[in-house]
Amino acid sequence: MKKISATLNPFIKPLFLLFILLSSLTCRAGAVTADTAVVSAIKQSVNSAADNGANFPASVKRFYERGLLQPAWINTANQKLTTDAMLLLDCVLQYGLSHADFHPQELTYDQLKAIVEQPQTVDVKTKARFDVLLTDAMITMINYLHYGKLNPYYDGAKVDQGAGDIDAATVLQKALKNGRLDDILNVQPKVQAYADMQAYMRLWKGQFTGDCYEEPTGDVEKVALNMERLRWALFNSESYLWVNIPSFTLFYRNGNAVEQFRVIVGKPSTPTPTLNSSITYFTTAPEWKVPAKIFARELLPKALKDADYLENNHYAIYNRKGNFIEPSKENLATITANPAGYYARQSAGCDNSLGLIVFRFNNPYDIYLHDTPQQALFAKDERAFSHGCIRVKNARKLATLLLVNDKAAAKVAAMETALDTYDTKDFRLKTALPIKITYVTCTIKEGQVQNLPDVYNRDKALALALFMKDKTRNQPLAEH
Repeated sequence: MKKISATLNPFIKPLFLLFILLSSLTCRAGAVTADTAVVSAIKQSVNSAADNGANFPASVKRFYERGLLQPAWINTANQKLTTDAMLLLDCVLQYGLSHADFHPQELTYDQLKAIVEQPQTVDVKTKARFDVLLTDAMITMINYLHYGKLNPYYDGAKVDQGAGDIDAATVLQKALKNGRLDDILNVQPKVQAYADMQAYMRLWKGQFTGDCYEEPTGDVEKVALNMERLRWALFNSESYLWVNIPSFTLFYRNGNAVEQFRVIVGKPSTPTPTLNSSITYFTTAPEWKVPAKIFARELLPKALKDADYLENNHYAIYNRKGNFIEPSKENLATITANPAGYYARQSAGCDNSLGLIVFRFNNPYDIYLHDTPQQALFAKDERAFSHGCIRVKNARKLATLLLVNDKAAAKVAAMETALDTYDTKDFRLKTALPIKITYVTCTIKEGQVQNLPDVYNRDKALALALFMKDKTRNQPLAEH
């Protein structure tokens, strides 16, 4: 067990500071008040926040302009909230964040003590900068807890301009108005996997002095990486499909009910991308337009080798005008020399590569969630075999659940008929269902970290970026 050092435990420190700071303020009422000089200095600091190292300068400016440029932290009336804010910064590693991202060289207890106890010794510019940087630190914490630091869909600049489903400046204002700074923690993902990780971090990085100032390693680093990834998924609804690549599993949540399905994901050479989208419909007995790379690299070589391959597997080749091309040896040689001028389709049937059902969602990668005739692969523990699409076991059951929970149970019989007769038919959902595809490489089970395979070897790069070991800051990471 670690020994407690002589310095103050971060959980005791705010009580000590409150006693010292408030005692001094009793004798010095109004010593640190918002005068015109402070307001003017805050205005100047806010207008140059980007140049002064603020992570979210536009958000900081919005915050102060709504409050008429009054200081948020160095007023005598706000000292408890100021101490609460400093405590939160002490404890950021409990939330999988890096202390280095929160202005640690300038937001010190010594500086705060000097501003409160000896305001005449601290120049106005320093007071204003402390106030502005503490605001930026709180806004940074809100954004990092909700969106993550390296979100590939919402980068720091986009979030700073108010994109997304929350505005950190507004969240902070409400927390200060209510006198409950801990309210900012409510922006974290509402998913059990994340709550389990945060509980683990609180246990291991919240009990002893200096815990949150250490360099994260081992399981702590692993959990921090995956808390970050879960933030990118923006779990903010009661119903969703969640595909986690390293666990080869699809979770379908509808309210409190959760169903699990085995999935097959992309090979390391053709990885499944991470993304957020929504399923709007599914198709029974789908035709499959073969992706260009598969057409050129796999389908044509097989067709040249076996004259019956295309017919036996229900493929047909067309030119760009949509005209059918007879798959003679001569034609195949011509097509192979210029595959970009042609494409192939596979007709509906039990051995169609998409199986009997494909679930459709918008994405820039042209991937699907679909059934498969290759059911034997689901028996394997690690299932990274596809070209990037996600194959799901028991696709018929999943489709039935989607209809029933969409209050369209009456359509189940029609779906069953379409499947049994290989009838190509679309079934549209009344309410689009969010789908999250993540790359989470650990879970917490009975308080212990359970590692999942790092299928695409992404953990190291994320650790370097998240904890600034490569000096990147506030830049999105392309894990998709």
